[in-house]
Amino acid sequence: MSKKESSEELSPIINKYSKKKVSLTDAIKKYINPGDRIFIGSGCAEPIDLTQKLTELGPELPDVQMIHFLNLSDLDYYKTIGTVKDLFRHNVFFIGENLRDAIEKGQADYTPMLLSEIPRLFKSGKIHIDTALIQVSPPDKYGFCSFGVSVDIVKPIAEVAEHVVAEINPKMPRTLGDSFIHMDDIDSYVIADHDPIEFSYEPPGEVAQKVGKYVASLIEDESTIQMGIGQIPNAVTSELKNKRDLGVHTEVFSDGIVDLVNEGVITCKKKTIHKDKIICSFVMGSKKLYNFVDDNPMVEFHPVDYVNDVTIVCQNRKQVAINAALSIDITGQVNSDSIGHRFYSGIGGQVDFVRGAGRAEEGKPIMVLPSTAKLEDGSVVSRIVPSLLPGSGVVITRGDVHYVVTEWGIADLHGKSIRERVLQLINIAHPDFREELLEKAKEWNFVYKDQELPKSVEGRISIYPDQYETTYELEIGKKLFIRPVKTTDERMLQELYYSLDKKDIYYRFFQQMTDFRHKKIQPMVNIDYTTSIILVALYTEHNTQKIVAQGGFFKTHQPSVGELAFVVHKEWRGLGITKFLLSYLVQMGRELGYKEFGGSILLDNKPMLYIIDKAPYPMTLKNVEQGIMEFKMDITKKIK
Repeated sequence: MSKKESSEELSPIINKYSKKKVSLTDAIKKYINPGDRIFIGSGCAEPIDLTQKLTELGPELPDVQMIHFLNLSDLDYYKTIGTVKDLFRHNVFFIGENLRDAIEKGQADYTPMLLSEIPRLFKSGKIHIDTALIQVSPPDKYGFCSFGVSVDIVKPIAEVAEHVVAEINPKMPRTLGDSFIHMDDIDSYVIADHDPIEFSYEPPGEVAQKVGKYVASLIEDESTIQMGIGQIPNAVTSELKNKRDLGVHTEVFSDGIVDLVNEGVITCKKKTIHKDKIICSFVMGSKKLYNFVDDNPMVEFHPVDYVNDVTIVCQNRKQVAINAALSIDITGQVNSDSIGHRFYSGIGGQVDFVRGAGRAEEGKPIMVLPSTAKLEDGSVVSRIVPSLLPGSGVVITRGDVHYVVTEWGIADLHGKSIRERVLQLINIAHPDFREELLEKAKEWNFVYKDQELPKSVEGRISIYPDQYETTYELEIGKKLFIRPVKTTDERMLQELYYSLDKKDIYYRFFQQMTDFRHKKIQPMVNIDYTTSIILVALYTEHNTQKIVAQGGFFKTHQPSVGELAFVVHKEWRGLGITKFLLSYLVQMGRELGYKEFGGSILLDNKPMLYIIDKAPYPMTLKNVEQGIMEFKMDITKKIK
């Protein structure tokens, strides 16, 4: 690191405060008494030497309560003080691995709070801190020490604690922003010479990578991103390399952000507030990350009561919040802090950023989770469940949830009815559990009693073929999203059909139809993607999505022959959409083993006759009775 490596090379300013220098033992004994409440600096900036000495002196300091935000050290507090389990009582706002077992056994406490509100708890005096143990960088020439990699709740608490004892560590990065404490406000200090705690996530597996790709598809150029703690939120960074001018406003970030800055993806030039700046509250990562934030004017650290303030977050246009969930029920209630009655992590900044992004102009709150979890006995369960386990905490309410992403796709729940939510979430659940979820939804009258899911001819759940998703840019400059139809498209497809005039309906169905109720539309959205394909063309404007065209082929009594059908809204005709859909359907038909496409066209349906006539495939035409023409095209060959 660029930091000085020994206490002898510390800035001369520290000599002015040499009377405050104490030994580790004196630092603890002088400022901590039995029954005191103390705060221990957070995350990767935990004052390791002070904490270690505190635990060694534990038998002399009964009933001391330790307050943490996030504990990441590998220090085993209970082992250090022997067999006595109640000398210390830990109280954490976010449960790290170190204290998870103790909390489960009732030897430590967890306090659920929104991260943005924690500083006020101490500033108001509702919780009094006798002594704050912190780790800081050496003072600059003006006497200011930086809180380094963790400003979060450390700075606000240090400002109101009765006493402040600091580890001054030359290896702690000097971070900028609202991130300093003056030597005058430190009661005593010790000199440390250890590296800040390093933290890493496991390399993303196949599931995390798939989720990351889906999330990346939701993130537009010039978005400002927040990523919570978790493997999947951080896996998203590797999928953002093709984005432009991203910004960052987040409580925490890790090494992946450094890579995106170096690659020119993150510039912060288009941010609405704090232009050109990465705004954060703490970081967790490797030495590469700590070197990056060290004295870097691009990165500003602020306490969480500012960074996570909803009124601040929502000022960022296109603010995206990416946070991990443990489970979610089929109505959209998100559990992120517990597994049943077993507390696992914490609320953290999820609610702050979900609400901030939800209020932001073009903002997108996104919850991510794998579709399944593996239990200790080896069994696999769905993380999308009919109802949350008893004791599970609802961290994100039904009213706050927007996007939910698993490795099976994206569910957009905001503004959706319970029936729509149920179908969206079943659509991204693991296929092995979809039938079970649907049956529960039927039992509780959340969906139609005759609601079905797409199935193959063998009766298995059909897997949505996301490889067929594509875009088509029209000459008029508008872009359509082309994809296979989904169960959740029922309402949009109804809207398309109801927008057609009588002639259009007759051309499509060869009869006049006046209604397109659920029973008629359901077979059009629940298809077997291995024998039939229906493509829909979607146009999005002002955050509203609608189907403007539909084209597909359906199995017939002849295994190698598929029947074609198209519908295009009258306002979107003459733009080449049907021609594009036909070409794309031919590609899919070949992949699925079809050799011919056929169908029937009314002779006065001139636009469709023109499309078929100009199709670059060998064609057989045959006139039949009542003004109908049948056609067959050989899709195995293409006419030059």
